[in-house]
Amino acid sequence: MSEKTAVLRLGDSHLPVVDRARIYCCGITPYDVTHLGHAATFVWVDVLTRVLGSIGVSSQLCRNVTDVDDVLFAAAERSGSAFDAFASVQQFRFDQDMSALAVREPQFAPRARRNVGQVIRLASALLRTGTAYLRDGTVYFRGAAVAERAGLDRDEAGKLAAEYGARLDNPAQDDPLDVAVWQRSRPGEPGWPSPWGTGRPGWHAECAAMSLSVLGLAVDVLSGGDDLRFPHHAYQVAMAEAVSGVRPFARTRFGVGVVRLNGAKMAKSTGNLVLVSDVLENYAPAALRLCLIDRPWSAGWDYSAGELEAATGRLERLFRAAGRRGGSAAAAQAASEAVSDALCAGLNVSAALDLAEEAGGAAARGLIATLGLGE
Repeated sequence: MSEKTAVLRLGDSHLPVVDRARIYCCGITPYDVTHLGHAATFVWVDVLTRVLGSIGVSSQLCRNVTDVDDVLFAAAERSGSAFDAFASVQQFRFDQDMSALAVREPQFAPRARRNVGQVIRLASALLRTGTAYLRDGTVYFRGAAVAERAGLDRDEAGKLAAEYGARLDNPAQDDPLDVAVWQRSRPGEPGWPSPWGTGRPGWHAECAAMSLSVLGLAVDVLSGGDDLRFPHHAYQVAMAEAVSGVRPFARTRFGVGVVRLNGAKMAKSTGNLVLVSDVLENYAPAALRLCLIDRPWSAGWDYSAGELEAATGRLERLFRAAGRRGGSAAAAQAASEAVSDALCAGLNVSAALDLAEEAGGAAARGLIATLGLGE
């Protein structure tokens, strides 16, 4: 591995990497089917690990499963199923979709319900540091400074938090921007024993505890949808740093742009969805995978059927180029290096595709393999 290819640029961050990269990816809440917004995030993270592998860096990818959550409990109750059984079925369906899109399984896939003890230990540590307080069986993290660190004013932060179900008028909180690390379970709701009574983890605390437990006190890349930047990632980072004293928790962030339909973000809560399984009834999985990544990774975009048609054509041209001889050995080597440089320069997949189409031969074949388009 040359010195040149040992640096991966992600947005404004230059990430020198040696041998190993620790990546935490916020995974799904398994209460419904997989849509293109989910798929874009997890395909891009898969591409990130593949590009790192192509320059000699192995990835330790941890992608959690949020199987303790209000929306999951509600969906399971509507179906007449136990929440854990319901989550397992939905997780199986998600895994099928990811397999179809050639998204490799992460090395670690911790489930929130199997890491309750880790959240309890996190809450206890935050209480000891004074960055959390106990009230009526709930442990609250002091979040007044989190918004400012994220570059948001309080009104904007409150609006974003409310979109994810935060109760800003909760009289038990010292500050409206405080969040639950451990919360008392309501009657009929799943709960686990703790030093503060029967309860369950808070959402942000789940990811903080699982990332600390699996990958240690810091990570190289914190990834997920860009819409998770606040409040979820901001509070996860703040909790992890408060308990460990290690800053920054993440050397860089990888926030994948949201996918929109008719101008609105795809979201289960609104039903504004295009399902992976529906798309794959009419298009090749590799075409959908290419559709999701033939663009800047951090930019949001509007899905249309025309995007898939264009991706199908692009994929066909790439495979035809791969069948060409590709010129002399020196020219082929230079083209392959140019493709690799484009990928390392901000995961510029579109530029790499253009170069590979033009050069053909080994450059195109190598890119197909690196992007997981031939699986």
